[in-house]
Amino acid sequence: MYAEERRRQIASMTAVEGRVNVTELSERFDVTAETIRRDLAVLDREGVVHRVHGGAVASQSFQTSELTLDSRLRSATTAKMAIARAAMEFLPQGTGSIFLDAGTTTSAVADLIGQTPAAHQLSIVSNSLPIALSLANNGVQYVQLLGGTVRAITQAVVGDTALRTMALLRADVAFIGTNALTLDHGLSTADAQEAAIKSAFVTNAHKVVVLCDSSKLGTDYLVSFASLSEIDVVITDSGASEIFLNSLRDREIDVVVVDDLARS
Repeated sequence: MYAEERRRQIASMTAVEGRVNVTELSERFDVTAETIRRDLAVLDREGVVHRVHGGAVASQSFQTSELTLDSRLRSATTAKMAIARAAMEFLPQGTGSIFLDAGTTTSAVADLIGQTPAAHQLSIVSNSLPIALSLANNGVQYVQLLGGTVRAITQAVVGDTALRTMALLRADVAFIGTNALTLDHGLSTADAQEAAIKSAFVTNAHKVVVLCDSSKLGTDYLVSFASLSEIDVVITDSGASEIFLNSLRDREIDVVVVDDLARS
């Protein structure tokens, strides 16, 4: 496991459980205690956790920083592919319609759709330049890319033009990516304009499927774009806290946990 991925999982565990212990983290990730202390020092400097004697406690601040698209493509790759494969089970049959949000896990879904001839009859709306190109290049017959302004860091289309188009559209299923998921703040992201498009996808879909690797559970970003009451399904990986997942189930959310090798 890369240090960045391990730190993201430590941050998620701290947010969900409130406190983490150096010894327990060392055993979980099969690294030395000194390595864990360095991880906690990095997370503390970033404001993600607060170091305390023997471990760390959760930070209550809302995050605003974003990784570049290339960095996110290299993060939790095994988990994202496993999540994408599970997401394929929620595709509508035949000539149904879907919203496909911008993001690296949703990009993995797009790749799988391109490899699945039976899914090429779907009508797909996306706000992602890479996703739209991938789908069109792989034989999907109806791909609508929202028009508007392109955010360089995520290559997502945002703005008033995209929102006006979204007001006219409906879909059977929305596949949504997120920077973070908490019980109180719901789904959140760093940018208000991108959050507005995500919110429109959620509002205008019959079913909402959230694709969220475990490193994002329990973390908070600045802009909330959907509450838990608006979510139907969460697909995550085996690094997720069972306590957190049970809290989602208590809210009548269908939770799918995929087997992955992301922590090996």
